Order: sequence, then structure tokens, then C-alpha cells
Amino acid sequence: MERKIVILDGYAANPGDLSWDSLQKFGTLEVYDRTSPEQILERAKGAFAIFTNKVVITAQIIESLPELKFIGILATGYNNVDIAAAKAHGIPVCNVPNYSSQSVVQTVFGHLLNITTQIERHAQSVAAGDWVKSPDFSYSLSPMRQIAGLTIGIYGLGNIGKEVAKIAHAFGMKVIALTSKEQTQLPEYITKVEKTEFFSQSDVLSLNAPLCADNHNFICRETLDLMKPTAIIINTARGGLVDEEALADALNNRKIAAAAVDVLSCEPPKEDNPLLSAQNCYITPHIAWTSDVARKSLLRISAENLEAFIAGHPINMVNK
Repeated sequence: MERKIVILDGYAANPGDLSWDSLQKFGTLEVYDRTSPEQILERAKGAFAIFTNKVVITAQIIESLPELKFIGILATGYNNVDIAAAKAHGIPVCNVPNYSSQSVVQTVFGHLLNITTQIERHAQSVAAGDWVKSPDFSYSLSPMRQIAGLTIGIYGLGNIGKEVAKIAHAFGMKVIALTSKEQTQLPEYITKVEKTEFFSQSDVLSLNAPLCADNHNFICRETLDLMKPTAIIINTARGGLVDEEALADALNNRKIAAAAVDVLSCEPPKEDNPLLSAQNCYITPHIAWTSDVARKSLLRISAENLEAFIAGHPINMVNK
């Protein structure tokens, strides 16, 4: 009997520009763009393997799928799967680590350069005819900030955080980090600091840490009060790292200069999310991971995860 393989929410990873052939070869593949909670059991019934990006796989769902042997995560984060329940049923849960680091780093600096240089705003002004009408060869709608010489604080020195540090150093920025690593474990251009220094010294603060119980609302009123009024916060990690109401108030009251977020606490956001209307808040719809190269790597590694499991030596297991 041919294996049934089900992708529950494939649209974000592959809206149609890539091929699922790398998974197709392992059995009969069923791909759904999106799956509601009510549709999970119907679609996953009889499946040998399921893949999920953000669809929540609970213990009850796992118990209701006796033929299920493998759960693949089309992402790095796996908080949407009850990994303990999967382990109890002998089902490996395999994620895709470090597939989008360069893509995320690119988004960090895309946001930073947009905020400090306001390229889009000036390009739109030129397109509207303002330069043609200008009496001067050059005009500026807002001050341009030079990032060389600024201090960037990095929270989370994993693969992404280390790459952010490397690029920031190349730009001529001073790099500090709030990290559990020892100074001797860090490159010479990264200086370890304590929490108060981290917030008070950072001109730019980049969040690159996974979300856990200990760092929920890491950015809050208390830490925002420590920051410079010219400071910029960039979050490409997890929305739960930020108290969104506190950040919105800080922006609206000009306690900090700007924020750029690619992630929110609820996605898609609710209409009353305070950051949607906050001053100088630049929001992108969780796109940092979606470069073509990153998504191709995601699908390739997902197929390798399934192949390794079928061969008897699973890789990238998060519930060993």
C-alpha cells in the first residue's frame, strides 16, 4: 500500500512557484493550501506522514491518527505540535533548522536602511513629480541617519544573530549583545553587556531569539524606558517577545524613534493591534523567511527529513 503524505498548509512555503516533487516520490501526496482545525482529522486520516507549517497538531489529533508515523514541520519553530504526545506515540517530529538565516538577515537590514535613509519615501516623492518641480538639485524630506558608528544590540546569538552581527560590523557599527555566552566565545567585534547597558546603549536593537517562557514580553515598558529617544527596534524573531501596547505607546510618545516588525503576537493581526496605527512603525507580513532560495531549501530539507526517517535514521528530530 502506497504511503499517504499530507501537507496541511503549504501555501506560505509554496504558493505555486516551486515544485513538491521532492516529497511526491515517497508516496501519494495531497497538498492543501490551508487547513482549518475542523478539517485536520478528515484530511490527515490514514496518513503515513503529515507536514505542517502553522496548523496546530494537538495530542488529541495525534491519538486520533493511528496510522501516522511521521510529522514534518515546514519551519524551524515547532510550538504548534505537541511534541511530547508525538514522542509518547513513537512519532518523530522533524523541523528545518537554519534554512532562512540569510533571508532573515537581509530583512533586518532592509528595515534598518529604510528607516535610516527613507529610500521608499523619497522615491515616491520623485515619482509624484516633486523633484521636477524642485528649485534645488537635491532635497530631503527627512534627515538621513548614517548607521556607521551606531551601536547595534543583538538579542539572540544563534545562526541569525551572529550573521546580523557580522553584517553590522561590516557596516561600521559597534556590536553589543545580551547573551549567555562568555566573552571568550564571541568574535572580537561583539561585546557582551548586561541588560541595563544593552538597552541604554543600543541605537538599534535587533531581536533574533526564539520565544520561551522566560523572555515573553522581553520588550516592555520597563526596558523601553531605558532606551534612547533616537533608538530603533527591529523584530524578525517572534511577536511574543514584544509587549505590543507598550511599544506602541513608546512610539506614539516618542520615547523611541522607530520600530520595524516582521512578526506579531497574533498572525494575521487583529484590527485593534496597537502597532498597526503606531507612529513610525514599519510592519511587514512575516516575510523574512520567504526568499526563493530559503523556501527551496525548506522544501529540500523537509524531503530529506522524510527520506532519512524512511531509511531508519531520522534527522532534525526535536522530540528525541
